[in-house]
Amino acid sequence: MARVSQWRHVVALLAAFLAAILLADVCHAQTPGHYWDGPTTGPVAQAGKRITFISDDLKNGGITIVYRGFYTATLELGWDVSIVDGKGDPTVIQATLANAIRTQPDAIVFGGFQPDARYATQIAQAKARKIVLAGWHAAETPGPTHDLFINIATDVAEVAARTVEHMVQTAKGEIGVIIFNDDRFAVANAKTRKMRELIEQCSRCKLLSVENIPISTADKEIPQVVVRLDKTWGRQWTHTLAINDKYFDVINFPLAEINRRDIQNIAAGDGSNVALGRIRSGRSQQIATVAEPSGIQGWQLADELNRAFAGKPPSGYVSKPILVTTHLLQQMPGAEIDAGIPYREAYRTIWKGTAAQK
Repeated sequence: MARVSQWRHVVALLAAFLAAILLADVCHAQTPGHYWDGPTTGPVAQAGKRITFISDDLKNGGITIVYRGFYTATLELGWDVSIVDGKGDPTVIQATLANAIRTQPDAIVFGGFQPDARYATQIAQAKARKIVLAGWHAAETPGPTHDLFINIATDVAEVAARTVEHMVQTAKGEIGVIIFNDDRFAVANAKTRKMRELIEQCSRCKLLSVENIPISTADKEIPQVVVRLDKTWGRQWTHTLAINDKYFDVINFPLAEINRRDIQNIAAGDGSNVALGRIRSGRSQQIATVAEPSGIQGWQLADELNRAFAGKPPSGYVSKPILVTTHLLQQMPGAEIDAGIPYREAYRTIWKGTAAQK
């Protein structure tokens, strides 16, 4: 009996040890690092440039956060930047692009929309005038594209994986999932495809439906969608995943009205200030967002354009997404989830010419 008791003690210690390792891994995955893994060399500041930043829709919190970071970075570079709201309307964006090209800026940024066939005429005109084109969330993958010198984004497969993993790790019992997508955007479709694939690999998960809802009209459509989905799926519906935080800006009240406070919501991007506020409170049904490090991406966008103006290639850097939970936010003093990473200092060092140059 003493030997059995001893073995039970060893097994208990081993289980505790393994649990501690698992908890440490989860906490590490949720906590952004405090080191810089981006570029440390590059061209000095190319001053005196004019940039037009065209936003797909300024109601999209991710775009506005990135723009603020970008604008702050351009002040350091001595650039003149203007921003225009496309209002989520391709016709407005076409006109905005045409107007921007006529003013002959040094660069145009596609903020949250892709340079597809609808804008082919304007893209050709911009290229003919040697205007640098860059984007944020303007293609399925980060890096250079056929039309863009650079597209700034995290890796969509990593974003989707962290979203689904957090859902599975925090859920109890069977999981019934509905995904909110906006199929106008390649990056959104890529996230949805990857989440769908991972859900199908999960033995206790069932994908109930994929709902195509434009981000720009989500606040109007979500209340009716919630009622319809509840009537269709009932208690099978346990979780909602979405390609953007915007879908959850108005979802709590309609869920409460139909007594569905049990449903948990997780966004696979982008980490808007509104979303961070409700997650921080711990009272929202949105339990997490896999956020873009938007401050870093705004400064990276400025740095990549600076490389283009200097006749240099893109840096090749791809930032990492951050899993943001109530636990993480309540440990952080400020609103910027990437504030502890010294990216500003790194880019200033490059632009001032105090780093070794490429």
